[in-house]
Amino acid sequence: MPRLNKYIASTGICSRRKADELILAGRVRVNDKKIEELGFYVREKDRVYVDDKLVKPQKLEYYKFYKPAGYITTTEDEKGRKTIYDIIPPELGHLKPVGRLDKDSTGLIILTNDGEFINEMTHPSIKVPKVYIVTIKGKFTPNDAEKMLHGIEIDTDTGEKKIAYAETLPIEISPKSSQIQVVLYQGINRQIRRMFAKLGYEVEHLKRIQHATVTLEGLKKGQVKAIKPKQVKELKAYIAKIKREYAKNCNNG
Repeated sequence: MPRLNKYIASTGICSRRKADELILAGRVRVNDKKIEELGFYVREKDRVYVDDKLVKPQKLEYYKFYKPAGYITTTEDEKGRKTIYDIIPPELGHLKPVGRLDKDSTGLIILTNDGEFINEMTHPSIKVPKVYIVTIKGKFTPNDAEKMLHGIEIDTDTGEKKIAYAETLPIEISPKSSQIQVVLYQGINRQIRRMFAKLGYEVEHLKRIQHATVTLEGLKKGQVKAIKPKQVKELKAYIAKIKREYAKNCNNG
């Protein structure tokens, strides 16, 4: 018998944490009874409703997608811009992206209906790595690499200032342009472009090549492929390891 929050998360509508909020807000009903108890267990014959809508566990799906430039990572856009859902197969239209890439960026996006998984992959405390190949105008210097590693203050979409961090590994450096591998553990919108801009560089190309253990291997631009069950298992084990390390560090001080 699963706990109510886990049952709700297994329907794909949200994470367990969000399910707890729904329960406490009185928006969850089991059979004919409103449940506000977080430790409630769901029996096999029980029917669960969220906002009076019957919800059921669904088969969890995981895909990887090679996003081309020119598309935004959202289901729809009030400005009428093209979205990734204009090019992914219609039968996968119910899946949600794990994080985003801006319109001009290319590369890996994981698609899934697993709300709990999305929360774990994107939660700022868990710090799941994302790897990019970035081409900028100008010669990237070791001094600027140090600045990115130790933190650069950038402006966010809301006007709030945040300290952004990135690990960099130069691949090819010349006076006119530089290609760099960048690793992020944060999820600030347009973070890489804003960090390089703060240092006086213009980003020419930005491609995400890896998210956690998932890579672009075997994909062409615009193509979608299912992530194999073995790879999903490896991915979730990797996330669990990161969570354990985070908890250990918190306990140690």
